[in-house]
Amino acid sequence: QVSVMDPSPGAAMKTESGLAPRTPAATPGPASRPPWAVDPSFAERYAPDKTSMVVSKHSQPATPTPMQNRSSIVQAAQQAPEGPGRTPLCYKCNKVIRGRYLVALGHYYHPEEFTCCQCKKVLDEGGFFEEKGSIFCPKCYDTRYAPSCTKCKKKITGEVMHALKMTWHVQCFTCAACKTPIRNRAFYMEEGQPYCERDYEKMFGTKCRGCDFKIDAGDRFLEALGFSWHDTCFVCAICQTNLEGKTFYSKKDKPLCKSHAFSHV
Repeated sequence: QVSVMDPSPGAAMKTESGLAPRTPAATPGPASRPPWAVDPSFAERYAPDKTSMVVSKHSQPATPTPMQNRSSIVQAAQQAPEGPGRTPLCYKCNKVIRGRYLVALGHYYHPEEFTCCQCKKVLDEGGFFEEKGSIFCPKCYDTRYAPSCTKCKKKITGEVMHALKMTWHVQCFTCAACKTPIRNRAFYMEEGQPYCERDYEKMFGTKCRGCDFKIDAGDRFLEALGFSWHDTCFVCAICQTNLEGKTFYSKKDKPLCKSHAFSHV
């Protein structure tokens, strides 16, 4: 006598002790019998009054939705589309899911059991964060992991400004003169305060007397005749000979070499 433990194609066959298995040639094996004859649970699974929904297996992780300038990624749980396939098991309660379910982080969940580990809020909408295996709603994640603003010391829950190796609210990192948020524009520091490029040049910028362009940080320059000059711009007003480190004369605030000291300019 042969007893079948599982009617699926890959099921193993076992014989009772002391009895030899019959060959398929002698008598048709149980594999040829209909499933409702060999599977006791067949009638239960396919009873007419059952209303369970069969959905397709969806093993892809939840689609990441990037937040603005976040170091972490906020994700959104997905509702799997309807279609043929096996009924999934809930990752949290390990029970069969009948009806709607969510797919997140590669697992299936009952919608009401996919919750924030802190406030227990249901996360079927609004996105979530995963940190060290724990799931957080955005509010709880920000409270626990969001950086603090260097200026106001409050948690940064939106766009983050990184400057001077510190984090700031965008509205807290502003030009000391015009109070406009600097964002991703160039800025200069003067006496510990940030300035936008326009206000810095207006208040602290130095222009070359020779070319009338700004002397940038790192440029070689010299002071002469009460003005600042690029080292390459301090030349004789007549013959253009470079006068850096040389004796020079001046007339009408213009430098002159020794040869042209008495020339008209």
